[in-house]
Amino acid sequence: MSNKLDRLERKIGYSFKDQELLVLALTHRSHGGRNNERLEFLGDSVLNFVAAEALFQRFPQAREGQLSRLRARLVKGVTLAELAKGFELGEYLRLGSGELKSGGFRRESILADATEAIIGAIYLDSGMETARERILHWLQEHIAELTLIDNNKDPKTRLQEYLQSRQCELPRYEVIESSGEAHCRTFKVDCQIALLSERTFGVGSSRRLAEQQAAQEALLALGVEKIDD
Repeated sequence: MSNKLDRLERKIGYSFKDQELLVLALTHRSHGGRNNERLEFLGDSVLNFVAAEALFQRFPQAREGQLSRLRARLVKGVTLAELAKGFELGEYLRLGSGELKSGGFRRESILADATEAIIGAIYLDSGMETARERILHWLQEHIAELTLIDNNKDPKTRLQEYLQSRQCELPRYEVIESSGEAHCRTFKVDCQIALLSERTFGVGSSRRLAEQQAAQEALLALGVEKIDD
């Protein structure tokens, strides 16, 4: 088990002084006995504080409501589950037989909860500064793509709606390159739309983030949006 946990530690970029905290963070309530729910509660609080602090600093002119909406996007379950998939966290979860049979190791809610539990475990193991550093590292691309302009819709959604409003064919995304080890993969994606003679490209630590960047580049190339000064 220790060698397997060592691999996970390399993926998340943190080595536990007390590896039992990591074991507990990976233990779902279906496994029986002690589980990760208390760590999840703690990690959720740490995550929300770190996200709020980062947004407060990044958007000094933002109103409280805007910051709240941005934070909700940043810490939502889909984002956390995406992080978990990048860590291949499902391979390490301790689940009861029922959850194993029903594919619980792929369930986004379980993956998101375990990610929060790991944050709580890191906080207990090394304190707030280390937890903050890991959270900001994991979420750096997500934070970078946030904007106060139309912050309820991401670039892929905005591009799709623009094309639909003109009865155009929807964009096609394709991964044209991927590289790096499991904990730091890099994806290059192209976006093809009929209104542009050339493809646009995006690069990110996940396919989704690369697609978002490619969509943003398409919006710029179409003249729909402009780069902020």
